Amino acid sequence: MMGKWMDLRSDTVTWPTEAMRQAMAAAEVGDDVYGDDPTVLELEKSAAEIVGKEAALFVASGTMGNQLAIMAQTQPGDEIILSDRCHIVGHEAGAAALLSSVQLRCLPVQNGRMDLGQIAATIRKTPEDIHSPTTRLICLENADSDGTVLDLPYMQAVRALATRYQIPVHLDGARLFNAATALGIPAADLAREADTVMFCLSKGLCAPIGSILTGPRPVIERARRKRKILGGGMRQAGVLAAAGLLALREMTVRLDQDHQNARYLAQALETLGGSWFKIERTPQINMVFFRLDQYPVSADRLVHQLQQRNILVNTADDGVFRLVCHYWVTTEDIDRLIEVLGELAT
Repeated sequence: MMGKWMDLRSDTVTWPTEAMRQAMAAAEVGDDVYGDDPTVLELEKSAAEIVGKEAALFVASGTMGNQLAIMAQTQPGDEIILSDRCHIVGHEAGAAALLSSVQLRCLPVQNGRMDLGQIAATIRKTPEDIHSPTTRLICLENADSDGTVLDLPYMQAVRALATRYQIPVHLDGARLFNAATALGIPAADLAREADTVMFCLSKGLCAPIGSILTGPRPVIERARRKRKILGGGMRQAGVLAAAGLLALREMTVRLDQDHQNARYLAQALETLGGSWFKIERTPQINMVFFRLDQYPVSADRLVHQLQQRNILVNTADDGVFRLVCHYWVTTEDIDRLIEVLGELAT
């Protein structure tokens, strides 16, 4: 195999920029469990300010951040309302049941949205009823793993509904900055509609490790204790936080380039071969979803043949491929992919 590798499997595959590597090497560090790592403290302060929250906690992963939000805001036997296809339900290994002993009330979605009327009908309105669990949390995801962005009016409507029943909202904002970029608004505008917000530094922002959980200080302090229980208390974590600071300051402001590349890729696929590639929907963020239609190579064989040419893609999920653009995917890379797809069809 010759030439540069192109990895379109996810935006989690990004590696640190050279500036990040230098910052990591020079990072001032302490012991974060003692609360005296200055770089972690700077990251947490900056992250909270960017999304307009009182406090923030640096955690190892988005999964940990989501689960700490649940652990810090629920009691065993409580119920949370969330999408039936969200990351917490489908990609966190049943952690909410294992770690928080909560019941998941999963609602169907259309265009990424749970129906407001269905959310209202699902909320347990008689907490004194000993037969029923208590609705303790509503979870949203923006943007979701299908690349769907929830607009601000929808989030405001969910927040108003939750407030009416005094239920907090948690936002899985793993790709929060992608969503904000797509909507053309500050991330803080979206974060304002949730009590706690998690966002990743390692999805498209090039940090090697880490996510942030933000929210009210009492909730974040409970989450800090829960983080210790999970073994997530890190020591000289400033080495990682240094990359996280650059992710927030530099990488969040360039995400529109990835979105443009995704649209460029979708248009190129649509024109290749006339009708071989059926685009599922116009990309909102950095993801392109498509199906094969009379393409002369099978889906499984296509993955293998692309890998032989140093191009990595995930296998199709129920017939749908997902290609993800990120910092390390250029328009030249996309042109090379289109050229290879054309060659494989001959």
